This record gives sequence, structure tokens and C-alpha cells, in this order.
Amino acid sequence: MLALGATPSLFASPKAGRPAILGGDPIHQGGWSKWPIWEPETDEKRVLEVLRSGVWSRAGIVSEFEAKWAETVGTKRCLTLVNGTNALITSLIQLDIGAGDEVLVPPYTFIATVAAVLAAGAMPIFVDIDRDTFQIDPKKIEAKITPQTKAILPVHICGLPADMHSIMEIAKKHNLLVVEDACQAWTAEIDHKQVGTFGNAGCFSFQNSKNIPIGEGGAIVSNDDEFIDRCFSYHNYGHAYGSMVGVVGPGSQMPGTKLRLTEYQAAIGLAQLVRFEEQSQTRSKNAEYLRDQIKDIPGISPYRLYDNVTRAAYHLFPFRYHQEAFQGLSREDFMKALRAEGIPCSSGYTTLNTMPFLKTAFESKNYTRMYSKELLDYEKYMEHNQCPENDILCNEEAVWFTQNMLLGPRSDMDDIARAIRKIHQNADQLKKAS
Repeated sequence: MLALGATPSLFASPKAGRPAILGGDPIHQGGWSKWPIWEPETDEKRVLEVLRSGVWSRAGIVSEFEAKWAETVGTKRCLTLVNGTNALITSLIQLDIGAGDEVLVPPYTFIATVAAVLAAGAMPIFVDIDRDTFQIDPKKIEAKITPQTKAILPVHICGLPADMHSIMEIAKKHNLLVVEDACQAWTAEIDHKQVGTFGNAGCFSFQNSKNIPIGEGGAIVSNDDEFIDRCFSYHNYGHAYGSMVGVVGPGSQMPGTKLRLTEYQAAIGLAQLVRFEEQSQTRSKNAEYLRDQIKDIPGISPYRLYDNVTRAAYHLFPFRYHQEAFQGLSREDFMKALRAEGIPCSSGYTTLNTMPFLKTAFESKNYTRMYSKELLDYEKYMEHNQCPENDILCNEEAVWFTQNMLLGPRSDMDDIARAIRKIHQNADQLKKAS
């Protein structure tokens, strides 16, 4: 029997099959890939050179990073800024989006997407999502278009591409601008064309949790030279494009602000770019493998990619949880059980379109002067911006794994799948215990 491989079933601990939250052995007892990754022997040389040079404000290293990122994405131009949020704000303002304009946004995104619209003085209008893909639903966009609609702001959430072909067709039909929030979708592709390059502008983030971590940082990419020149001017006090940083020039050409990236941030970014492609390949392989391992577990619906997606970034690995297939075990109790098995997880975003910051913005001095009382009627706004699909996803279904969990060995993916199966097999017991 030993020769036939019967050892595990004969001698395994009785605790092995019991849920860890009920006293059993956890499935995953090791750690997970730490993030961010920093390798002193290879990464510190450039950063130390910058620090010792005394040239810390925007100069040659920032320009080098911008050129490298434009080349990586496949655009003519790139401008770095202090963060992805200000990349969005700058793009909207330099596309002349502001007071009186409506911008169509998905409700399933980080608050920065909508905060950027408000910072520009425009009105965010929510378009519900497709729960299978976690993305804005193109079939619901046209119903939200009015004479005041100026732009669509699709978000490639979780690093999974939105349906840009459909979105661009709608934008062309209605003469709308498109700003892509690709802050979680570095080098994701649709038909081998990278996201961020479909619209008038593409915005990226390099915040510390992101797949390219700099601490803080963002970028705008575009093939429109005039647009990027305006963005550069705006991020540098309104001085004309090409003006030297720190040098007194002929004066500002436009209203602007100070959003410049530092040299040492760019040096960190260049170090991260060296291993970015290898990490991206590892995430993709592990995500695809994990998806195959869990897709047939009753009650688990992994993300769905659109058919023309040729690459995803997998900043997050999202799936939908259906408690009816787990004996009615709530999502919260499912996640507690999963964490007890050594698998970190999150329920993700809350319903962005119902957060009180919107009401606060509408009551602000700027908005009450820019918009009529009728347009700022919060109850009517809420009624018009209901997103029932998003409500279900946020409140009942969504579960996330973070990108660093996809950087480990395949055995880590096996542990995740085994832990979910274990919970499913013991769902009745877990439900009674809860």
C-alpha cells in the first residue's frame, strides 16, 4: 500500500481535512512574495549616483524614465507626474474638461478616478459594470450620454482591459474624448495594442502597491505632441514646454501647478523596469493556471477577459463568490476561513457611487457656483446614477488576491485552489459554526 502511494490517506493528521478556522491545519503555511522587491546589489547604484549628485529635482533621469516608458507602452510621448491621480487630473484639464461637462465613469474603481473628475470641476456620471469582466459595460454607455457629456473615462480595473474597441466606437459616434485610467494595467493589451494608447490620453500609476512600484508616481502617455506639451507646461508652473526646471524664464504661459517627479524616484523606476517583464510573465502564467484550477469549483466565478485581450496585467486576481453554492456561507465568513488557511484575500471596493464625498463636493462653494440647484439635487443625482450590478459585485460577490501572490511558485496557486475546495467541502460545518 505504501508503494501505491497510500501514505497520505493512511497516516495524515485528522486535522488535515478540518478547516483551519475550526482547529485544522492551514493549507498554506509559508509566506508570500514580499512587495515591493528591492535588490540592493543591482538596484542601488543608480539611486546612489543620483543622491550623491545633488541633482534631485526633475532632470535627465526623469527624462530617461519617460523615454523608456513611452517605448515600453508604444507611444511617442510620456510625461511623469507625482502620482496617477494627478495624471488623470492633468489629462482632463488639458483636454478642456471642466465646469458644466459630464464625464462617464465606472463605479467599480478606486476613488482617484472620480476624484479627478471633481478636481477638474466636471460632473461624474456612473455607468454600471459587467460583473463577469469587472469592467464598465459598453452596452450601458449610450443611455447615459447627454448634450453635456464631454468624455468617457474607462478604467482597466485589476489590470484587466476594458472593451476599448466598443468604447472608442461610441466615443467616435458621439464626438467624445477618451481618457484611459490604466493605473492598474501596465502593458495589458487588446489585439496586441497596449491599453492607454487607444484614447486621447492614457494614465498610469507607480504607487508602492503597483506592479511598477516607485513609492509614488504617475505618467501620461499620448501620441499628441501638442497635448503632452500642454500637460508638461501645466505640471511645471505653466512654463512653456522645454523650459528648464529651476531657471527663471520669460514667465508662465498658462495656469499651472507643480507636479514634477524627482530624479531619485525615476532612478527607482528604472531599476524596477529591469525585472518588470519577467514579473509580468510570471503573474500571467500563474493567474491563468489558478483560474483553471478554481473555475470548476461550484460557487466560484473567476474574472472573464474579453475575447480580443491578448495580455492582462493582473494587478489583482478577482473572482466572484456565490454563497448559495457554499451552503449560504457569507462572503465575509468565506474570507475569514480562507485567511485562516493562510490565503490573504479582500472583498475589494465598496460602492463608489454612494459615498458621501459626492454630496460634499456638490455642496462646496465651487460646485454651487458652477451648477444650478437642479443639477446639484443629490437625491435626483443618486436616482440617475444607480448601478445595481456594481452593488451586487461590491456587496456580495467580489474577492481579490493581490498581485504579489502571483509571483510565487505554482505550488502557491495549488494551495489557493486547495484552500477554496476545502472550504467548499466543509461549507455546511462552517455555516453552522458561524
